[in-house]
Amino acid sequence: MPLKRIKTEGGDVLHGLKSTELDYQGFGEVYFSLVEQNAIKAWKRHTKMTMNLVVPVGLVKFVFFDENSKKFITHEIGEKNYVRISVPPYLWFGFQGLDSNPSLVTNISNIPHDPEEVERLLPSEIKYTWELL
Repeated sequence: MPLKRIKTEGGDVLHGLKSTELDYQGFGEVYFSLVEQNAIKAWKRHTKMTMNLVVPVGLVKFVFFDENSKKFITHEIGEKNYVRISVPPYLWFGFQGLDSNPSLVTNISNIPHDPEEVERLLPSEIKYTWELL
């Protein structure tokens, strides 16, 4: 979903998520992840959490893997493609930093983080070719 960017003197205001939007599932917490260029963080999925991913700084490639269809979906989001990706539970995902500086991934989740509802796989367990810059 495209997000609003408001030009202001001294720096822009970047929208993230409103409670009035259709994909709003409630609020649990917001957390941030820094990712360096070419660093790959994969694979994990949540069994309960709906994630709302925003990259206000840098550029990040997200790869989602649907276990049922065996298909990959990729999105590159960041400062120049400022959008939010809503990710339902049970979808495997990984991401890679594409910017020469660290990129900032923001997750606005519908529940607080619970390590008991996270599943992880080694990068080699889902066959995807990550392209390094």
